Amino acid sequence: MIPGMNKKQMKQMERQMKKMGMKMEDLPGALEVIIRFEDKELVIDNPSVSLMNVMGQETYQIEGKAREVELEYEVEIPDEDVEMVANSAGVSEDEARQALEECKGDLAEAIMKLNQ
Repeated sequence: MIPGMNKKQMKQMERQMKKMGMKMEDLPGALEVIIRFEDKELVIDNPSVSLMNVMGQETYQIEGKAREVELEYEVEIPDEDVEMVANSAGVSEDEARQALEECKGDLAEAIMKLNQ
């Protein structure tokens, strides 16, 4: 329901929308909506969700308070990379692996960091 509208106004609006080939319905029971980006997610808990169908085109309207969640990816570091960084920087493989993890697998950055 649209804030500020009484039931009579809502019924009039629904009739007008139906004449134009539009249908709008609430989707009760939604627990959460997640909008996923490359590096983060927007999570909307207990949202109010509506579906509008206009000539076969579906549009979802979501209302609620969003919270941002940063995504963390675990980088898989091959043993060959660890060995190369350890040899290039003259450090142990454990130190090389730790530097690679901190640099998210970037070989050059890890070597530069260890040589400082």
